[in-house]
Amino acid sequence: MRAAATHNNQKRLIGVALFLLVLFSLLIIQFFRIQIVQHEKWDKQANLQHTVVVKEPFRRGVFYSNTSIKSAHPAHEQALVIDVPKFHLFIDPKNIPENEREAIANSLHGFLQLTKNEQKTFVRTQFDKRARSRKIAMWLSGERKEEIQTWWQGFAKEKKIARNAIFFQKDYQRSYPFGKLLGHVLHTVRELRDEVTEQCIPTGGLEHVFDEYLQGRSGKRFFYRSSRHSMDVGKVIEPPLDGADIYLTVNHYLQAIVEKEIESQVKKAEAKRGWAIMMDPHNGEVLALAQYPFFFPANYREYFNDEELLEETQVKAITDPYEPGSTMKAITMAICLMANDEMKKQGKLSLFDPVEKISVLPTTFPGRSKPIRDIRTHRYMNMYIAIQKSSNVYVAKILQRVIEELGEEWYRNVLQNIFGFGKKTGIELPGESPGLLPTPGKLHPNGTLEWSKPTPYSMAMGHNILANSFQMLRSFAIIANGGFDVKPTLVRKISRRMPDGSEQVLLDNTFSKNARNRLIDPEIVRQLICAMKYVTKEGGAARKGDIPGYTEAGKTSTSEKIIDGKYSKKDHISTFIGFAPASDPRFVLMVVIDEPAYKFIPGVGSNQYGGNCAAPAFQRIGQRTLEYLGVEPDDPYGYPIGDSRRDATKADWFKEINALKKLYETWNR
Repeated sequence: MRAAATHNNQKRLIGVALFLLVLFSLLIIQFFRIQIVQHEKWDKQANLQHTVVVKEPFRRGVFYSNTSIKSAHPAHEQALVIDVPKFHLFIDPKNIPENEREAIANSLHGFLQLTKNEQKTFVRTQFDKRARSRKIAMWLSGERKEEIQTWWQGFAKEKKIARNAIFFQKDYQRSYPFGKLLGHVLHTVRELRDEVTEQCIPTGGLEHVFDEYLQGRSGKRFFYRSSRHSMDVGKVIEPPLDGADIYLTVNHYLQAIVEKEIESQVKKAEAKRGWAIMMDPHNGEVLALAQYPFFFPANYREYFNDEELLEETQVKAITDPYEPGSTMKAITMAICLMANDEMKKQGKLSLFDPVEKISVLPTTFPGRSKPIRDIRTHRYMNMYIAIQKSSNVYVAKILQRVIEELGEEWYRNVLQNIFGFGKKTGIELPGESPGLLPTPGKLHPNGTLEWSKPTPYSMAMGHNILANSFQMLRSFAIIANGGFDVKPTLVRKISRRMPDGSEQVLLDNTFSKNARNRLIDPEIVRQLICAMKYVTKEGGAARKGDIPGYTEAGKTSTSEKIIDGKYSKKDHISTFIGFAPASDPRFVLMVVIDEPAYKFIPGVGSNQYGGNCAAPAFQRIGQRTLEYLGVEPDDPYGYPIGDSRRDATKADWFKEINALKKLYETWNR
């Protein structure tokens, strides 16, 4: 019996052992299958459950001021627009107990300072969504984030709620250190990004033109998902690539000067709006571009939701071509002097002499039923008096000689291919209008010819031609810089800071004077500058444009606007374009006042004249600019009456002004 019992016990032990062996073998096989054969599958699932990879935000490229303009001072980078770190607030509804949702929502309401309507219609409803991630608030500051986090850590611990049931996502928001400064040019980006690309959506301006450069690429951040692990920390496994930075030609200090003065002048002239452009005539760098009323980028929604304000989002200097009026007379005389050179090349006599005595009584020209006349009747002038007094008759008479000898096509070719009328300047802003340079044989939409018999004589004094402000500024810059070609630009350099700290230059727009192409003979330029120096002196149309202590040259214009297809006698575009110092210009400046009040001011004259409402802004901007740049006065005795520094007999152009005055009086007694 004992032997049988022992034998049975042994069999049971062997059976148990075999069972355990088989079970252990199955476990080993299963372990092998899971750990070795199916390793990647289960590792992936585990990672999905316990780890997460989120996008690391990139910084959109920023715009920098041109701080190198004052070479005597170190160039410190000054951002005109920057990306500020902000945070979006999210909740994980599945990790928040139902009985605590009301209390949490109410606490968040207090931190976010929401209206009752926002509390009911948005925030509270997000807690009941069947999701792991719902956005509650956008663009929170770092301080507000810390306040919410401090409260939440204590609340979550007390109520035993997962710490990451509330979490933040970092992002960048556009910010403007100088407020509205250069707002029209920079523009901004919308608050909400493109849902597919996650890139910003520009509203216009340079943000739109250079969007591809400014865009960046998101990085990747890895962290373990657990109730104790915060959702906004972790290891960056792929750094973000920030957008490229754009170094502008605009100097923030000069921009502030121009904005202040154009605002002041528009208000003083009781005008609709105004703008001013300052450019380096040698390299085409735009130093300032201001327009009033201003555009505040941070308040972009107000502008785009109001039809009246919407117009103020445009850069009128390029979108609104106009008849340039009398500023065109300086360009006409440049062309006439070039015609003299062309005649010499053909072995013929010159068409005119700048000092030649020419009758300027009202004159009828080919194709015109009415004579061309000046505002005041004069008898005789030469080129210098004609520019000083802004004579319509003189420029039309000289151009008539050009047309008769060289033809209309030659004249139009110079306007287009030398001075660039009818063509875009290529300034880096959207919406540039090429203006209108009439073409022989081409019809207007109303069926009339663009170019007819009297067209050249109208264009000579700035009518029947449309130009944008940059086209006019470039034309005067060619004269100011000695006759060289120049291309307006707003950008000096575009570069991207790489993750390893190196700099990748994407565009280098710095200018070399050695590469300039001459368009006008220097002697022609010299004579034109001499003529335009009379404009701001005694007897000239723009005495209020005279910059104390400095020489300047320029030209005024007062052109009637076309309203409902007709010239308006009460609505004008008033302009002054000039440069200083006259012999070696640091800038060429155009001031435009749109629709100044049509009225007569005792002791001043007609308010709408360019010499009265545009030239004063040129004078103030010019003086402040030259002083800021540290330019020594080149006319140390040319100060207003009453200033101790004044000595009229030693002032620049004193002898020339007196001589021209005597000549004019002799010819026009």
